[in-house]
Amino acid sequence: RTLITGAASGIGRAVARLFAREGAAVVLADCDIVKGQAAAREILEPGGRALFVACDVTRSEDCARAVEQTAKAFGGLDVVLNCAGIIVRRSVVDLDEADWDRVMNVNCKSVYLVSKFSIPVMQAGGRGGSIINVSSRSGVVGIPAAAAYASSKAAVRNHTKTVALYCAEQGLPIRCNSIHPAAILTPMWEPLLGDGPDRAQKMAAFVADTPLRRFGTPEEVAAVAVLLASDEARYITGAELHVDGGILAGSRRRA
Repeated sequence: RTLITGAASGIGRAVARLFAREGAAVVLADCDIVKGQAAAREILEPGGRALFVACDVTRSEDCARAVEQTAKAFGGLDVVLNCAGIIVRRSVVDLDEADWDRVMNVNCKSVYLVSKFSIPVMQAGGRGGSIINVSSRSGVVGIPAAAAYASSKAAVRNHTKTVALYCAEQGLPIRCNSIHPAAILTPMWEPLLGDGPDRAQKMAAFVADTPLRRFGTPEEVAAVAVLLASDEARYITGAELHVDGGILAGSRRRA
């Protein structure tokens, strides 16, 4: 019984598909109703268990309703994946205050809200649970051209550890971990890559400093989420797992 925000596209959609294949009942929450319903049909038509919930993750009432509908539809809540996210590529000087607030609300406030409403439901179910937050490589290092995005993802990174410690101190069998993707080929990259004849060249340029020298896929991030949600990971909490082709390991060039 899994709730996924930002499930209409990108990493969230890949997570929903993979969890469904693993036998989970999934609730796909997103503000994009058309894409969200299509993503749910991808799971339902082969016989999977899925429900789409229209949800503006910046609104407290929407997040509470998504959690409530998950528990009502499938009898409880075991796993939450906070995948909703947006990016505004602006420096701290060029960034509008409204864009700062929008990025913070979608990327960071949503994680707080969904966690706030999910923990009591998981606790009441008696089985515990796993909260998985999608942060970013940008939450670990500074990104001059995306000030709000990097700051929001750094907040998600720390909030994850704070929630993990809170649950442990309260004796709750609820784990909280973060995934830190980088250079994952999602719709976020499309404005930079385009669909022109130089697309392949642009892609190669963007990953030239990635040790594995390629983009990652949403499915590769989803696989890590499956691990963190599983009983095999029940001793992992407050951790951060990097899915970045080795970017944060250091330069691939020899000294």
